[in-house]
Amino acid sequence: MGFENRIQKTFKNSLRLPLHPSSRYVIISDCHRGCGRANDNFLHNEYLYLAALKYYFQRGFTYIELGDGDELWENRSMECIKENHEQSFEMLSLFYARKRFYTVYGNHDIVKKYTNFQKKHLDMEFYPGIVLHDTLKGHEIFLTHGHQADLLNSTFWPLSRFLVRYLWKMLEYLGVPDPTSAAKNNKRKKKTEKKLANWAIKNKYILISGHTHHPMTGSKDSPYCNTGSCVHPTGITAIEIERRTITLVKWSVNTKRNLTLYASREMLGSAVSIDSFF
Repeated sequence: MGFENRIQKTFKNSLRLPLHPSSRYVIISDCHRGCGRANDNFLHNEYLYLAALKYYFQRGFTYIELGDGDELWENRSMECIKENHEQSFEMLSLFYARKRFYTVYGNHDIVKKYTNFQKKHLDMEFYPGIVLHDTLKGHEIFLTHGHQADLLNSTFWPLSRFLVRYLWKMLEYLGVPDPTSAAKNNKRKKKTEKKLANWAIKNKYILISGHTHHPMTGSKDSPYCNTGSCVHPTGITAIEIERRTITLVKWSVNTKRNLTLYASREMLGSAVSIDSFF
């Protein structure tokens, strides 16, 4: 099955949610929550993540996690991840209890698509994608992780997981980058993003993905956006959708005049109306 067929199948099987003028969604991808060891890339940004979730919870946002929320290639145990990030899962449970939490699986947590895994570990449903339907003008925003554009990370994900778990995980300590990763391999990243952007142009949808860890907002010429990730050394990025506009934001640690540290939210560029994409 080719890339276009894989992503078209994902679109067809996606959850549909309404996008009203009053809707508030925040989309975060690629947390890669681990087991708290040296290779847990989420660990150094967890307090920023908690600050961001509290901000969005208090302001009535619905939280969408766009894949690779948990690092289940390097780690076998979901329970180990939950134990080491208890505060994060407590915040997620608050969103879920108020029906304001939806999650898409990516390649690194693709096992979440299996019903047995869902019932055993998390007792909730995970989706291949989500479509936000604009109730005002009928536009549609397609949300999916984006690994469908990469054969090695979609169709052949068991092989990639094997290589990451038993080979590249060990070599990562020596500074050797994982060649299977679109986030760490620039050639693979550009190729993946080009495919996703071309699909969005051809099908006339706004497409928001993660996977490459490269935050961006699109345009009418290229209606492809990317949430970035939670594992960047300088902070985490997210996409907010509010009042029918898309805003890319970054959360980072900043310093007040009295030298106390705080979680800072800043816009990366201007908010973009969804109407401007069409």
